[in-house]
Amino acid sequence: MYPLTCMDGYKIPLRAEVYVLDIVPFTSGPATISSDQKLSLFNPASLSTGPLVNHLTNHGNITCAKAFDVGNAIVCTAGEDGSISAWDLRQDATKAEVARLTENKVPVSSLACSSEGLSIAVGTELQDHQASIFIWDVRSMSTPKAHYKEFHSDDVTELSYHPSNHRILLSGSMDGLVNIYDTRITDEDEIIIQTFNHEASIHHAGFLNNTEVFALSHDEKLAMYDVAENYEQGVATTDFGDMREILGCQYIANIFAKSNGAGAVIGAGAHDQQAFHMIHLAKGQGWDLDQDNFVSMPGAHSSEIVRSFCFYDEVQTVYSAGEDGYIKAWRPTS
Repeated sequence: MYPLTCMDGYKIPLRAEVYVLDIVPFTSGPATISSDQKLSLFNPASLSTGPLVNHLTNHGNITCAKAFDVGNAIVCTAGEDGSISAWDLRQDATKAEVARLTENKVPVSSLACSSEGLSIAVGTELQDHQASIFIWDVRSMSTPKAHYKEFHSDDVTELSYHPSNHRILLSGSMDGLVNIYDTRITDEDEIIIQTFNHEASIHHAGFLNNTEVFALSHDEKLAMYDVAENYEQGVATTDFGDMREILGCQYIANIFAKSNGAGAVIGAGAHDQQAFHMIHLAKGQGWDLDQDNFVSMPGAHSSEIVRSFCFYDEVQTVYSAGEDGYIKAWRPTS
């Protein structure tokens, strides 16, 4: 076990209970969205001084945010009224919202952005027996360039673009399906490259590398799948089952692929222990959990859920955000 120390932190200064919902990592520092409808950007060297940028969003209730351009602090947000906004966090408050899409009226439950593909994709909740995926080309945002409405039978809870091919899009849904699309194809009968049935409501899903994806259910069941042609279509290559039993945790916050290709990291928490751990998923012939060398954040966010975490390897810093209203910075003590 490698314990980290909380070196810095900031708590949203409101009497009402406010959750920090997610962290969006930028080159300039971490941004957050919170249940008081704020989009904030922090100085990574001084969280405690408060946000450098603190914009009030206008989505009814904000539900998701994703970076469009990590290097230039451009982020997209969306929410329950169906609207989508693009923000340039380098601009002052009067100019920061650089685009707003209001055509969709169905609550947005997931969001993905591709600066290389000049695309923004959103997934909606199920409404009137239909859950949709809309894709916009940022060069012409008056109407979506694509609208998929036949591929999921429940809320679309996850969207993610392929790490190197910006035409490939992944979606996950509460119907248990994870779909991989080639967005260049216009024939809806041909657009899905592959479908994986996780057989449980999808909480998170994403690409681990060029061919492998993970699916994590709301009841913490984890499996890996491979879209490569030499694997049986739709069948899990690694099925861990219930991660609560394996890791002795109570919830999984998320899973992120390492940028250097060296596997992935699972963020797992336990309320009753006031603990949050990061466990390495090592990639060899298959996927293996390295439970002997996990990184711990003692005390975490007290007994509250850690909603999000991210790591800046180059400065050996982990940021976490939770339902206690805090964003915290963690570093090794030596």
